[in-house]
Amino acid sequence: MTLPEGWIVPDWPAPANVRAFVTTRAGGVSRGAHASMNLGAHSGDDAANVERNRRIVREHLPAAPRWMAQVHGRDVADLDRLADGEVPRADAATTSTQGRVAVVLTADCMPLLLCDAKGSRVGIVHAGWRGMAAGVIENAVRALETEPARTVAWMGPTIGPAAFEVGPEVRAAFVAADGAAAAAFTPHVPGKFLADLYALARQRLERAGVTGVFGGGFCTYREADRFFSYRREKRSGRMGAFIWME
Repeated sequence: MTLPEGWIVPDWPAPANVRAFVTTRAGGVSRGAHASMNLGAHSGDDAANVERNRRIVREHLPAAPRWMAQVHGRDVADLDRLADGEVPRADAATTSTQGRVAVVLTADCMPLLLCDAKGSRVGIVHAGWRGMAAGVIENAVRALETEPARTVAWMGPTIGPAAFEVGPEVRAAFVAADGAAAAAFTPHVPGKFLADLYALARQRLERAGVTGVFGGGFCTYREADRFFSYRREKRSGRMGAFIWME
């Protein structure tokens, strides 16, 4: 797969027929705070630029991606059951149809990719802290309808553990479900913690039975030239994560 320079191809042991990539800020036509590959239609960017950027991405996909209305929730859309043109309100999606492209948009939240070891079904998750605490990762693993031990996951670019400052209510939401989650929060300034979304996602995946977890190590907030970040700039673009089966 030949992609624009700077886009990310996951380094994970997925079956050969499973294809995926994540866009960065590079390769588009948007300007200013949205420069240049902004895919978010509701981010304040010029609509013509967003449409052009989406056409550029479409050139690297087998079909038009199935966009979702992301709401920071826990619902999972089965793309194989959607009507043509239907846009589900969901933060994760699965498909077992070759050439059907699942996508999430992010700008600090984590794009999480999933597939089964046979390459017969793939999934994608928009995993911010709210959706993660609500159980979107576990729901997506179940919706993949495969043995969790034979599921492979890849954690894409999200805000890093040295930059994600949160209040005690965020820590409490995770610790209430799993006391081990406390290890993913480091005391920071008074009344605030630094949260490690990668550690939290890994814990959630392992609790769901998924041990083949890869990726991580990015920081959308600190790597300003590479990634959009809503936390860094409220007027921010959106990156896209895409997955499908050939």
